[in-house]
Amino acid sequence: MTIFSSLIYLIAAVLFILALRGLSHPESARKGLTFGMVGMALAVVTTLFSPQIADWLWIIVGIGIGGSIGAYIARNIEMTALPQLMAAFHSLVGLAAVCVAGAAFYNPEAYHIGIPGDIKLISLIEMSLGMAIGAVTFTGSIIAWGKLQGVISGKPISFTGQHKLNALLGCAMLLMVILLCATGSAFWFWAIAAIALALGILMIIPIGGADMPVIVSMLNSYSGWAAAGIGFTLHNNLLIITGAIVGASGAILSYIMCKGMNRSFFNVVLGGFGGDNNATAGTHDMGDRSAKIGAAEDAAYIMKNASKVIIVPGYGMAVAQAQHALREMADILRAEGVEVKYAIHPVAGRMPGHMNVLLAEANVPYDEVFEMEDINRDFAQADVAYVIGANDITNPSAKTDTGSPIYGMPILDVEKAKTVLFVKRSLGSGYAGIDNPLFFEQNTMMLLGDAKKMTENIIKAMD
Repeated sequence: MTIFSSLIYLIAAVLFILALRGLSHPESARKGLTFGMVGMALAVVTTLFSPQIADWLWIIVGIGIGGSIGAYIARNIEMTALPQLMAAFHSLVGLAAVCVAGAAFYNPEAYHIGIPGDIKLISLIEMSLGMAIGAVTFTGSIIAWGKLQGVISGKPISFTGQHKLNALLGCAMLLMVILLCATGSAFWFWAIAAIALALGILMIIPIGGADMPVIVSMLNSYSGWAAAGIGFTLHNNLLIITGAIVGASGAILSYIMCKGMNRSFFNVVLGGFGGDNNATAGTHDMGDRSAKIGAAEDAAYIMKNASKVIIVPGYGMAVAQAQHALREMADILRAEGVEVKYAIHPVAGRMPGHMNVLLAEANVPYDEVFEMEDINRDFAQADVAYVIGANDITNPSAKTDTGSPIYGMPILDVEKAKTVLFVKRSLGSGYAGIDNPLFFEQNTMMLLGDAKKMTENIIKAMD
C-alpha cells in the first residue's frame, strides 16, 4: 500500500506541475486547472485510504462543512473581491499549519516522531519553522485582507523603530526555536507562535495599498513554505512537494513583480516594503490647475477618428464590471479600421493577473493584450490612450516626484499618447492616496463617472 500511495502521490505531483505550466498562459489555463483538480482529487482519495486513517467520521464532517462553504463562496464571489478572497484563503493555510504543528507537539506518537517531552530534534525544528511561517502567514494575510477590503487604511501605517522591532522579534523567535529544541517545553512552543503572529501584523501593516498585489503573491509563497514545513513533520512527501511548488512559484512571481516595479525583493520578504515612506508623501498641492472634462460624445468622436487606440484597464474597470462593454467598444473601433491594443501593468488591480482574468472573461483576444515592457514604446505612436479605472500605474509622479511613495516604479507611459481619455469617478487620488498630475495635462480629457456606464455611453455615441 505504501508503494502504491507513493506512486499516486508522484502522479499527483506531476499533475500539479503541469497545472502551473498550464496556468502560465490564458489559452492553456483551463487545461491547467483540470490537471490541478485531478491531481488534488488523487491526493485526497489516496490519503483517505492510507493505513494511518482509522476513522473517517470527522474527516467527512470537515470536508462537508469546508466544501459547502467553499462552494458557496466560489459561486457568489464578485470578481472585484478575488484579491481579498485569495488573502483570506492564504490565512487559512497558515492557520492550518499552526494547528497541525500543535497537534503533532501534543500527540507525537500519532506522527511517529517521539513521545510527549521527548520529540525528535529534527521534528521539533520542522514543526517550529512550519508553525512560525504559518503564523506569520495567518495574521499577515488577515491584515492584507483588511487593506484590500477597506476595513484597514490602504496607506502605510508605520512608527519609529518599526524595522528594528521586527528584527528584534525575528532574532527572539530564532532563539526560542533553539530553546524549544533544547527543552521540548510547551512554553517556548507557544512563545514562538505568539511572536510569529505579532510579526505577521507588524510586517504587513506598513505596506501601502499600491503594493498589495506583490504582498498577496508573497503571502502565497509563505503559505506554500508553511505547508512544506508541516509536510516534513507529517512525513508526507506530496505535501512537501506541493508546498515547495507553491512557495517557489509565489516567490518567483513576487520577484518578477518587484522587478517590474523597481522594488527590492528582500524588502518585501522582510516586510519593509513601503515602510520607510511618509504616509503623506506624494500628495503635494496641485495648485489651482483645472482638468479638461469631456463627455461620452467627445470620446466617441476622438476614438472613431483615431488610427491607433491603446486601452489601459485598472481596478476601476473591475469594480464597475466594465470589461464586456469595453470589448464591445473595441470591436466597434476595429470594425472602423482602428488598431486596438490592451496594455497591462504588472500590478494593475489588486492581485497578479487580475486584469488578464477579467479581459479573458470578456473574450478579449489574447493577441491584443500586451504586458508593459512590450507595449510601453507604442504610446508615443498612439492617437488615444483610453485609461479606464487605472490611476497609480499611470501616475507620472513615479518618474518625477522623489518624495512620492511610488517613485521609481515603472509606469505605463500613457501621457505620450496624442490624447489621453481618463475614465474615473472623480479627480480624487488613487488607491495609494497619491494625486495624479496627469489629470491636468493639456492632452488629457477626464471622463468622470462609472466606468461601465461611461463606456456604454461611448458605444451609443459611436452608433
